Amino acid sequence: MSAQKDLALESACVLREAGHVVYFAGGAVRDQLLEKEPKDFDLATSARPEEVQALFKKSDAVGEHFGVIIVKGDGEMIEVATFRTDGSYKDGRRPESVEFSSPEEDAQRRDFTINGLFQDPLSGEIIDHVGGRADLAAQILRAIGDPKKRFEEDALRLLRAIRFASVTGFQIEENTWAAIQECAPLLSQISPERIRDEFSKIITADDRARGLDLLVDSGLIKEFLPEVLDLQGCEQPPQWHPEGDVYVHTRIALSLLNSPPLNLALAVLLHDIGKPATQTWDAEAERFRFNGHDKVGEKMSEKILRRMRYSNQTIDEVSFMVSRHMKFMHVKDMRTAKLKRFMSAECFDLETELHRVDCDSSNGFRENYDFVREKKEEFAKEPLIPEPLISGHDLIRDFNVAHGPEIGKILRAVQTEQLEGRLADKDAAYSFVKETLSK
Repeated sequence: MSAQKDLALESACVLREAGHVVYFAGGAVRDQLLEKEPKDFDLATSARPEEVQALFKKSDAVGEHFGVIIVKGDGEMIEVATFRTDGSYKDGRRPESVEFSSPEEDAQRRDFTINGLFQDPLSGEIIDHVGGRADLAAQILRAIGDPKKRFEEDALRLLRAIRFASVTGFQIEENTWAAIQECAPLLSQISPERIRDEFSKIITADDRARGLDLLVDSGLIKEFLPEVLDLQGCEQPPQWHPEGDVYVHTRIALSLLNSPPLNLALAVLLHDIGKPATQTWDAEAERFRFNGHDKVGEKMSEKILRRMRYSNQTIDEVSFMVSRHMKFMHVKDMRTAKLKRFMSAECFDLETELHRVDCDSSNGFRENYDFVREKKEEFAKEPLIPEPLISGHDLIRDFNVAHGPEIGKILRAVQTEQLEGRLADKDAAYSFVKETLSK
């Protein structure tokens, strides 16, 4: 049992002993019924916010207006929310007012039936006022009440629907799906940060390729990442891409990832984002070409991720991987020094995984992938980039080389010889520099 669940149970006992109704609410109930470990254990109670705070010395009123109190334990915290009904939503995010109410009314204000369940924390009894248990059994995602109204209240629920479908594998109920398509433009009311957080969960979910399809088919992706739509219908040479257009290739590549970190999932999504802008027809070869799509894709990726408010680190890592994904075509032709420098990138393992799914989602040729894997084992006995044999200070002091770009050129030439295995110590490096300068 998790420490957070322990805190939730202890808090429930305190509330129950004080005469209040208290239940586990939302995701904790859903996940337990799905035999998954809940991430959070939230409580819903008849106790008013001031009554909750009076019972728990370690508590903060972070959302007192909405009846939400944070109760703290040893390194853990839980949300305790008073049963409520919501007033009108004018900003497409939060209700203008709330009224404290009953469990039945509280369940009706929630987004989807599978999230509207309560559970008695002591007896384990499930309290279902919205038909959520039947939908869990049938693997259906259904909005509570009028789906259009639910999405108009908070447009982020549009993305939450796609996320839950991607994570659970559930089918979206017909009326709920129609409302998502109708209400898709409402997503423009939502901040880039909130969209980013939901999208990140979709693109790393188990069924992320289906999540992408749902975003496209619903019209939601048009509101925050319209560049993906240009991948549809962007034809590719069938001898290299028998799977179809760039969109089909991308969604297949996404599906082939194994529990990817966010930066890798984004890099796979965006690795060919520059193809539509660079597509040309080679009449002589009778095929489409995409010259420079990696460099164009690098700039597009940076622009997209910055617009979506991703961190600078994520932007740099994803753009870097997109910019280099075509270099794997040339690894067999690289000199040892160049190959070692190429493989020394901090995220090279992620780049290799990007290359794997890029191959497996198209022609299936893995020769370059296998080559770098073999080279990684071969080079594993020593650092790819060893300590330098000579420094700029050495060049200035012992060879009278003036400050400037010449120092960098000489040091790189020494490093190249070292990486190629032709220089092993400082004496050899000095001899090499003397010979180089004499020429």
